[in-house]
Amino acid sequence: MHLLTKSFSVATLVATFAIPVSANFLSTSYALNTPGVNKTLNLPPSADNSLPISLGSAVDPQSGELVEGYAIVHYKENAARPSGSGRGEAVCYGYLGKYAKWQTNEPWVVNATNTRALDPDFILTNLSSNIAKWEDAADGTVGNLSGMDILGDGTLTDAALLADTVSPDDVNEVYFADIADANSIGVTIVWGIFRGPADGQKIVEWDQVYDDVTFDWSALGETGKMDFENIATHELGHSSGLKDIYNTSCSDATMYGYAGEGDTNKRDLAPADITGIDKLY
Repeated sequence: MHLLTKSFSVATLVATFAIPVSANFLSTSYALNTPGVNKTLNLPPSADNSLPISLGSAVDPQSGELVEGYAIVHYKENAARPSGSGRGEAVCYGYLGKYAKWQTNEPWVVNATNTRALDPDFILTNLSSNIAKWEDAADGTVGNLSGMDILGDGTLTDAALLADTVSPDDVNEVYFADIADANSIGVTIVWGIFRGPADGQKIVEWDQVYDDVTFDWSALGETGKMDFENIATHELGHSSGLKDIYNTSCSDATMYGYAGEGDTNKRDLAPADITGIDKLY
């Protein structure tokens, strides 16, 4: 994958994207605008009923392979529980695909423009340090500095970014926007091959959107605000291949599917998170 610099006209910024029909929901649309413009990500009506939300299939522009897309929603605590959540979860970790992981590390880009006064340099640095937590734990031991490079390095950009809900575009993107579902704190979109032989499964792209319209954000774990490190550490677990866990007995795990304002205890990986990333990589 090559990191691209993209520019868009105003008309492009307010485009509406058709979502392919999937087994989980009927065709609908994501209206997704970008920083500096009226920006809204509309999740499909079935978002509360699919784990995760299928975006259908598309061709990966880098490899030419057919890949699948998933949108994973991070819900505010006390939101309606997604259908089927918590069932069959014998352990407090799980995967988007049993063997789907990154086979090569790739760069990512973040447009840190936000309405909540989070410093762009903090956002870049914090995302990088949160990625390092997962990479450090990938050998099953935290703190021994012998993990692996999973998600690569990031850079800041002023370019308008668009989360890829129809097909991957060879760029891993992070930014802030409004998510239409008021209970959705953030959404991570992951494209890859999640079925078939173990050696054929892989992740090829990830994008993230953090809601800065419904939710206020903090770098310090302030009451009444979403803690960025707490939420981003969770979202980057998805980027690495882990799924949400909804069993309430797993509520201490970083990959637990709910979060609340002022919550900081998901900043650090729980034993289940460490086991999960270790077994995958």
